Amino acid sequence: MSKRVLVAAAVVLAASWGFSLLVLVDPGLLGSSSRTASPPAAEAAPHPAGRAGAASGSRRPPKNESRFTLPPPVRPLPVKVEFAHRPRAGILFDVHSGRVLWQHDPGRRLPIASLTKMITALILARRDRPDERVLITAQALAYQGSGIGVLPKGKKVPLRDLFDGLLLVSGNDAAIALAQHDSGSVAAFVGRMNEWRGRLGLNCSHFSSPSGILDRGNYSCARDLAALARADLANPRIRQVISARRARFPFPIKGGYLDLYNNNPFIVMGMKGITGVKTGYTDAAGRCYVTTRRRHGHELGVVLLNTPNPVDQVPALLRAGVHAIEG
Repeated sequence: MSKRVLVAAAVVLAASWGFSLLVLVDPGLLGSSSRTASPPAAEAAPHPAGRAGAASGSRRPPKNESRFTLPPPVRPLPVKVEFAHRPRAGILFDVHSGRVLWQHDPGRRLPIASLTKMITALILARRDRPDERVLITAQALAYQGSGIGVLPKGKKVPLRDLFDGLLLVSGNDAAIALAQHDSGSVAAFVGRMNEWRGRLGLNCSHFSSPSGILDRGNYSCARDLAALARADLANPRIRQVISARRARFPFPIKGGYLDLYNNNPFIVMGMKGITGVKTGYTDAAGRCYVTTRRRHGHELGVVLLNTPNPVDQVPALLRAGVHAIEG
């Protein structure tokens, strides 16, 4: 039988959501390259000199991050999916090669809520040491939305603790404190974010806050977010945090310890192989997901922006991608 024959078809009905899905997979369209592509190079460990390392270039933005941008998709795409209630935009990709397996309006600029913290974390992971001490200011405690919520005003806490809070519980208070620590002010850090977007090849992105709580002027597209996910996952510090179920560490609060739990619903539900990355929500952005999963030696990623049903749509796309690769 020809390899180009459609070998898998599935219909998923979720009446409670009024949701239907048709998945068609043509494994022959992938060829052998998806099995042999090497992963992007892992990021170097933080410079041991910390802030003093700026003179050596360790604190400068990367000159060229084009290895993380996705190559142009080869058509026809191997995974075909039809949703009764579609996300406004989305993409399914191979984390290591960047190969696009499915997409829907991948260049559409949309608000991205807390997915913004993906670039905030990347900048901090590359520029700042985990053991640096971060001052908790009144501005950090005046945050809106999600937060760690127990940061001690006027005290300094380890950067690694705030970094965990930034990614595990999507702490907007942590985002403010970390931005001030890195750049002196939130405004200066936002300027750095927008400098890095060009270096990272994020051509349809713009940022207006380190947390994503501000929708105005804060947007990206599915294609850019897939590239950013690849850059995040190539950084060992970020990869370790975003795949963890929880973190516990000494902290200057009553009881002496702080427990943080990952708010990624697929990790909470115990789905095997989830490696990241981030979720986000505001009224303007809707439900936004960047989810990656490793199964059978392959790591695939899904970006969905303003999805009406992430709990069904994300796993369906990830399963379809595995079927395409392994078929």
